[in-house]
Amino acid sequence: MAKIISFQGEPGAYSHQACTEMFPDMEAMPCPSFESAVAAVKEGRASLAMLPVENSTYGRVADIHHLLPDTGLHIIGEHFVRVHINLLGVPGAAISDVKKAMSHTVLLGQCRSFLKKHGIAPITGVDTAGSAQKVAEMGDPAMAALASPLAGEIYHLETLAAHIEDQQNNTTRFLVMSPDAVSPPAGSKDIMTTFVFQVRNIPAALYKAMGGFATNGVNMTKLESYMIDGSFTATQFYADIDGHPEDPPVKRALEELAYFTNNLDILGVYPKAAFRKSVG
Repeated sequence: MAKIISFQGEPGAYSHQACTEMFPDMEAMPCPSFESAVAAVKEGRASLAMLPVENSTYGRVADIHHLLPDTGLHIIGEHFVRVHINLLGVPGAAISDVKKAMSHTVLLGQCRSFLKKHGIAPITGVDTAGSAQKVAEMGDPAMAALASPLAGEIYHLETLAAHIEDQQNNTTRFLVMSPDAVSPPAGSKDIMTTFVFQVRNIPAALYKAMGGFATNGVNMTKLESYMIDGSFTATQFYADIDGHPEDPPVKRALEELAYFTNNLDILGVYPKAAFRKSVG
C-alpha cells in the first residue's frame, strides 16, 4: 500500500501540519470531509488517516465522537499540534494595507485582540488553508488570511505578523487511524486506551461503572458523553485511560465496567505522545 495519510481540509491546514510532523516520509492526501478521509483508508487509497478530536480552547471537534466508533478503523497513535496563527498577505503587502482578514470562525475568535488593535475586520471563510488559497487568488493587499505558517508557504503568501493568537497555549490533539490494530505489548509504559460505552438503564449505573477505575487506581484522563440516534435516553460515553487493557488493574476495571454496560468498544491502544510529558 502507498505511504499516504489522509486528512480533512486543504493543503496547509493544521491537520496537514500534523501529518507532516508525525509522518514526514508519507504523502498527505487532502479530503473534503472527515468521512472522506476515513473512506480513503477503508478503500485502500491511503494507509492512515489523521483526525482532530479536541482543542485546548474550544473542546471536542464537532461530530468526531459520533464518527469514530463507526469508522471500522483503529487508533494507533496521537499527535498534538501547537496552533500558531500567522497573518498572511500577498507579496508586497504590509500590515497597514490590510483591512480584512479571512479564516475559519474558530481562528478568527482566537485573534480578536490583534484584529481589534490593527482595525482589521474579520471575514469568515470555509477553513483556514482554503482562506489562504482564496487570498492568494484574489491578489488584494487589503485582504489577508489567518492560517498556519505551512499554508503561507504552500500558497506563496508573506507573513505580515507571526503567532498572533490570543491564547498562547492553544493546542489541537489528533488521532492516527489505521485499518489494522497495532497495540503495544501488555506492560508497556506510557500507554493510552480509548473506548466508548453505553451504560445499562439501571439506577447509578454510571457511578458504579466508574467505581472499578477508582478502586483499581486507573487514571481516566477523559470522559465525555453525547446522545446517539437522536434519543434523549441513549447516551454514549467516550473515555481515555492510562494503561493497557491487559495490565491487571486496567483489566479488572474494564471487567467491572462491562457488567454495567450494554456495549463496550475499545477504539485503540497506543503510545502516548511525548507532548503529554512536556505539559505534565
